[in-house]
Amino acid sequence: MRVLLVGSGGREHAMATAIARSPLLDSLFIAPGNPGTAALGTNCDIRADDVPGLIALAKRERIDLIIPGPEAPLVAGIADACAQAGIACAGPTQAAAALEGSKTFTKEVCDAAGIPTARWARFDAAGPALDYVRRHGAPVVVKADGLAAGKGVVVALNLAQAEQAITDMMTEGTLGQAGQSVVIEDCLMGDEVSLFAFCAGETAVLIGAAQDHKRIGDNDTGPNTGGMGAVSPPAGFDRARQEAALDVLVRPMLREMARRGTPFTGIIFAGLMLTQDGPQLIEYNVRLGDPEAQALLIRLQSDLLAALAAVAAGRLDRTDIRFSTQSSISVVMAARGYPGKPVTGGVIRNIEAAEALSDVHVFQAGTKLDSRGEIVAAGGRVLSVCATGDTLAQARERAYAAVKVIDWPDGIYRHDIGQRALSARD
Repeated sequence: MRVLLVGSGGREHAMATAIARSPLLDSLFIAPGNPGTAALGTNCDIRADDVPGLIALAKRERIDLIIPGPEAPLVAGIADACAQAGIACAGPTQAAAALEGSKTFTKEVCDAAGIPTARWARFDAAGPALDYVRRHGAPVVVKADGLAAGKGVVVALNLAQAEQAITDMMTEGTLGQAGQSVVIEDCLMGDEVSLFAFCAGETAVLIGAAQDHKRIGDNDTGPNTGGMGAVSPPAGFDRARQEAALDVLVRPMLREMARRGTPFTGIIFAGLMLTQDGPQLIEYNVRLGDPEAQALLIRLQSDLLAALAAVAAGRLDRTDIRFSTQSSISVVMAARGYPGKPVTGGVIRNIEAAEALSDVHVFQAGTKLDSRGEIVAAGGRVLSVCATGDTLAQARERAYAAVKVIDWPDGIYRHDIGQRALSARD
């Protein structure tokens, strides 16, 4: 198969690594890719949301399957364009991708399908939103309705934080168009986990689960980010519980989407809270998570490309998903200043030395090559340093040993990824 993988992050580097192992692969193209993916295929300088450019590339290179990594090309309609061009695509249509593109749409689907989720209200103006939180009180969760690259959710523990989030999004426009409308939810309590499944029509096949660490600082302090690390599998959420959660949170959604005439095909990512009353949905994403994908895929033993090709063909009976019984961890190294304005341009050294350590994988994200051929920081989240081990403690020790080998003065990272999961297992 000739395959085009769309994206440039750590998720796409991990996906490219898994796809490159497939005996089905003939040629792999990555658009736009990063210095890490360049070693696995051919990087193409086309933005992930440039749908016409991606389709033109696919036609030129006789691509058999397009695999969208991030949400942007899906929300922009790449699956629809693939269908028009006669190219297989392992992702949902633009209409189905609204599950991620609009928080309001997701809530409406949940209500129609009877999916347990937090009580919510939508606002298109700051005044009524402020009035609501002042009546409701805190804690509440303020969400930008549109795509905000993982930065559109504020868990407001007090009224001042809720008011600031509403003002920032709706009055100051810090998230642009994404924050012009907001959804305000009750704050669910419990452990948050990420659940993944391949979907086609009304059928879902479990991939697995991971636990993300969203806040920038140790002990879950500071603002939310796109994710600062992940562990897989999560403590207290084994495959039996994952399958049960699919029955409650994913399969009813698939039936509702089919009823609406917008069936979902691709990967669903259900962010959920394990509450005292059972799992409740926080949000849907329509692709693998980042950094969850990195932690998941280093445990994958089966053929990812074969599974994605089966999804694109709507033949989930042919999906084979097998993982090792080991634990894994991903520690994100971000640029100083993230999730605000990151410091870019700093040289990053010793990635190869880190990867030479036992069971360590370093996936690149916000990196580029400078004029001297050096790897430099070019974004917010820059590296995902991952490791596997017979226990989570062993995987964690290996990952943090690798982090210390990497020479990048501008790099920041959390020191407690996986610590909460270890405590839960003790």
